[in-house]
Amino acid sequence: MSENEDIPVLDQDSKAAYVLSNVAEVVERILTFIPTKSLLRIASVCRLWRNCARRVLRTQQQLTWASASGPSSGSSSSDVHVLCDALVEEVEKVFLLPKTVLAMVDSETFNGQAFHYLQNKAKRNRHSFDSAENLNRLFPKGCDIVGITTPGIVLTPSGCCSGAPREFQEGEAGFAVMFPNTEGVHIKPFHFCKRTISPSALKEAGLVDNPELRVVLLFVYEAFKSGGANFLTQVLEPLAKSKALIAGGLVDAVFSPSRHCCSPGAYGVFGLALSGPKVQGASVLLDQDVSNATAAEAAIRRLKAAKIPEKNTLGFMFACVGRGLNYYNNQRNVEADAFHKVFPNTPLLGLFGNGEIGCDRIIKDDYTLCDTDTDSLQHEYTTVMTLVHLG
Repeated sequence: MSENEDIPVLDQDSKAAYVLSNVAEVVERILTFIPTKSLLRIASVCRLWRNCARRVLRTQQQLTWASASGPSSGSSSSDVHVLCDALVEEVEKVFLLPKTVLAMVDSETFNGQAFHYLQNKAKRNRHSFDSAENLNRLFPKGCDIVGITTPGIVLTPSGCCSGAPREFQEGEAGFAVMFPNTEGVHIKPFHFCKRTISPSALKEAGLVDNPELRVVLLFVYEAFKSGGANFLTQVLEPLAKSKALIAGGLVDAVFSPSRHCCSPGAYGVFGLALSGPKVQGASVLLDQDVSNATAAEAAIRRLKAAKIPEKNTLGFMFACVGRGLNYYNNQRNVEADAFHKVFPNTPLLGLFGNGEIGCDRIIKDDYTLCDTDTDSLQHEYTTVMTLVHLG
């Protein structure tokens, strides 16, 4: 629906006109069937519709995501990343008002860089700037967008929780998770570089001295640079002492929001701190001994011990670029398929990166399985499989 699209005019004397102009219960019920973007447009019709639209928006707290994959950069003529193309249509269909967006795209086609464990080859930037700008324009002002580029992508097809997730270690792919403003859930983006990290900054971000902190998703860029390892330890050390679930990976770059505090090529970390009584999380580590489908499924099945509800739950897979196809003797999609077998109604999203952050961490009532040593949070040639539940 465009902004200039005509709104049907009813006869002022008709019963339908009376109901739609005066009976809030009926109007509100009708508006629940209208996607958010259209809902915001028609809310300008009258005060009754505006108030009904606001109440409907407050009830729409089901998180959603959009994903897309396409040809590799060598065979695509488009100037816009496939995810941005898909989002133009998908944001018209969503039934929530995004408050926070976590987007991940492949770095080879988005940034023009490929960081594989067998090669490190720079390519010309095809469309990263235009795509980043387009992505930011798609969402409301005030929406926090964290955009990550990484060597590979894991995604579930848009809008289908039961759809089979796929691993993309090559080619154009990406996804965007849209988090609404949910009661009992507080999501706060954070960013630190060597100039801005400090105990007070960590506290302000809600990462320390925060009893409500439940899950931290963090993504470190340029960690291979001199000083990057010490910086990562400086970030993880205080987090390891908390009871929160810590998960993420080492990525190639962050394209949103813009980084004004550090120079190009400097290392840093972006992430999301998830706090509140309705946030739950659990994770398991698939270490180097997990090298076949049976072992992968057995490891992932341990997440069942957390007894996390399926509704409003996402799976995140943070895997090493050294796993996947080559690690499993040319078998594709082994870990994503194993997750789908264990959790058939939970979407799986994630990345292949240059290092993994996380551990076995399952807490439920009197059953606790966790590692809290800082060193145990950093890994290579592993996969951190995570569940995050929001209300």
